[in-house]
Parts: sequence; structure tokens; C-alpha cells
Amino acid sequence: MSIARVLVANRGEIAVRVIRACRALGIEAVVAVSEADRKSLPARMADRAVCIGPARPADSYLKVEAIIAAALGTKADAVHPGYGFLAEEPELAEACEKSGLKFIGPRPESVRLMGNKLAARAVVSKQGIPVVPGSKKVHNFKEAATVAKEIGFPILLKAAAGGGGRGIKIATDPGELRGSFETASAEARAGFGDNTLYLERYIPNARHIEVQLLGDRHGHVIHLGERDCSLQRRYQKVVEEAPAYAIAAPLREEMRRAAVAIAGNMGYENAGTVEFILDQDSGKFYFLEMNTRIQVEHPVTEMITGIDLVREQISIADGHPLTISQSDVRFTGHAIECRITAESPWHAFHPSPGRITEWRPPQGPGIRVDSHCYAGYTVPPYYDSLLAKLIVGGKNRVEAIGRMQQALHSFIVSGIETTIPFLQSVICQLDYVKGKVNTRWLENFLARLSEKCS
Repeated sequence: MSIARVLVANRGEIAVRVIRACRALGIEAVVAVSEADRKSLPARMADRAVCIGPARPADSYLKVEAIIAAALGTKADAVHPGYGFLAEEPELAEACEKSGLKFIGPRPESVRLMGNKLAARAVVSKQGIPVVPGSKKVHNFKEAATVAKEIGFPILLKAAAGGGGRGIKIATDPGELRGSFETASAEARAGFGDNTLYLERYIPNARHIEVQLLGDRHGHVIHLGERDCSLQRRYQKVVEEAPAYAIAAPLREEMRRAAVAIAGNMGYENAGTVEFILDQDSGKFYFLEMNTRIQVEHPVTEMITGIDLVREQISIADGHPLTISQSDVRFTGHAIECRITAESPWHAFHPSPGRITEWRPPQGPGIRVDSHCYAGYTVPPYYDSLLAKLIVGGKNRVEAIGRMQQALHSFIVSGIETTIPFLQSVICQLDYVKGKVNTRWLENFLARLSEKCS
């Protein structure tokens, strides 16, 4: 392998994950840290840590020039962006190319194409793959009102340059449209510097299904199955599973083939995920978007396939063909991931930064914990509140749910508030156990909890 040193341009648990993959491959790992992360676990684990700026992300993790300078200054061969921050910014991929660095991700043109949701919808639609009925970009409220009437309520207003659940609002009737339009537009401008919106028909009884892909520069694209990510709060995933449950085999295969076709037709390289909306009433699926990076929930796929996605990412970026073919991919058992965050679930999920005085993650067969936390670690207030990903596997979904219930019960964290008690409640709900959920189920569950507490 010609890559001998990787700069990890991220923080938290994903930085730890990449460092461990590098170590397994015999590659040196340098981690870029802000001033707030100088003493973090990734900084301790890496062969070297280099400070790239103050705590505020805009002054450190979001500065392309700082990342490139750190990589060149430490004589790194490649940059791994993780997820979030600059992972889906084509400017970083382009800057790496210009500087002679390998970008451990897709080519800049792929990142740019799929980063614009309108462009992605147009490309996928031309391939004959269904997209949610919607519009082109709307420039003002008057246009939005006209389009909404044509599509029919309820509708979603979405940021064209969006991601991470920001810049999305629902309007259930014409009376809600103006407020939703103005809020979505403002969020889009604040979050992405672009207030361009488009409209989509809102599917009330939907599930969020995504297909994991790997592609190399030699024209090979394979899928590693799909995940169900329907349990969401404010469009942010909370619980993810692999494989997706209660889907007929022909429909499952059709979604997998569609995802491979999307990536194959654009010559996609590295890890990526095609996301679909599945209408549970009609049984039809629609393209939603493509994420051109490693996903937060990738461990559930790793658990049921035994394939290390980050190691594959590095190998692909080094120019090697995929180490596996589609016929090599085997699925065993069922896996579930819960995202544990530093938030107070009983106080509107208010952030809970501070010092962790006790950290005792669960252990045992079929249990994996991806985290950067430890007893004595101070959770900073500047970043995403993710503390850990608790992943469990079982021979089937019933066993995996039981194992997750036990693992959450034995996960001890003191000093700060976390979402562990909330997740314990969710995993025990009969609707969840029976798989009778959709993308609105978690929000409705929270509403019921609030009513009981009031």
C-alpha cells in the first residue's frame, strides 16, 4: 500500500474509528485537532496530533486551508474526512487533488453532483429510478404556493444544498405554507449559505431505507445490503438497523439494484449510501438522496457482513480494486445501533456538556461500542453531542432487540445527562418491537411522553 500516513480531518468517535483502521493496516495516523480537542482520545491514540485552530469549527475543522496545511506539514499521503464537517464539501476533495494528496472519499465531481439535491434528483430520474414527486427550485413564496397546489398537501420544503436534517419543513395545508417556507429558507441560508428550496410530496407512512455501496476506480460497484433508519427526531437518525426488516425479497433486491445503478452510472468511487423513502401504503420506493461519505451508522453493516468499511475506503483511495465481489458478500444475523448523545431527553433534548465522572460501557458477546469518551473526559459545548454508538448483533431481530435492551440497561454514565434512559424507553415499545413504525413514529412517541409529563 502506497499510503503510509493519513491525516484524520475529524474528531470524536469517527476519528477514533479511522485511527484504528489505519493501525490495522500498518498506516500512521495523524489527527487534526482544535484547541478544545488537544487532550482528546483521538489525540492520545494517533501517532501525532496537530492543532489546526481554535475550538469554533469555522476556525478549525471547517477550514480547508488548515486541513491541507496540516496534511502537507506532517507529510501525510492522504486525508480521511470522516463524516460531517468537510466530508461532503467538494472543495476539500479538490484541494487534496491539487496538493498531491489522496482524498479518502469519492471524486470531487461526485461530491458536488450529489451534494445538490435538485441535481441529484434530475440525474436519478433520467435513469428511470423513481424520485418523490416534487419541483425544481422555487425562488419565492408565490412560486412555492403555486407548486404546492400542483403537488398537493402535505408537502416538504427542503434546502437544495441541504443535509443532516436542516432546512426541512412540513406544510400540511396552505395556511402553514408561508411560515414553513420562511423558516426553511432561513435555515438553509444559515446552514449552507444557500437559501434555494424545492418542494416534495410528503409521504406520511414512510420508512427510511438506505443501501450501502462500495465502488472503485476500476468500474466495480457492489452493495453491502440495506439499513432501516426510520426512527428519527427532527430528521436526525436515532436508531438504525441492518438488514431492513419486514420487506419482501423482490422489493429489497429492486432497491439494492437501483442503488448500484445510480453509483455505477456515475462511476462512483469509495463508500457511499443511496437513501430511499419507502411508502408503506403503496409499497413503492423513491430516491431521496446520496451521501458521499462514510455514514454514522456504518457499524451495523459491518456487523452483519464482517466487512471493514473504513479499511475498504483506504484501499480504494490507494487505487486498489475492491477486495470483495458481490458474490462474496454474505449477511449474517441482525444488528441495531443506538446513538447516545449528551442531551437531556426530558428537557427538550437540551445539550449537556461537562465532565464525565463515570463511564462504564457494556461488554459481552455481540456488543460493540464506538466512542471517544472515558471517565474524566470533558464533553465540549462546541460540537455535535454524540458520545457513543452502541451496536449489538444477534442471530435475528428479536435477539438483537433483547441484547440492546440489556446493553442500554448496563451502560453507566455519570456527571452529565445522556439519552440512554430515553433509548431504553424506545427500544421497549411494542410498536418498535413489532416493527410497526415509520419516520414520524419517534416524534409521535415523544409527543405522547410530553402529554403524560404535563
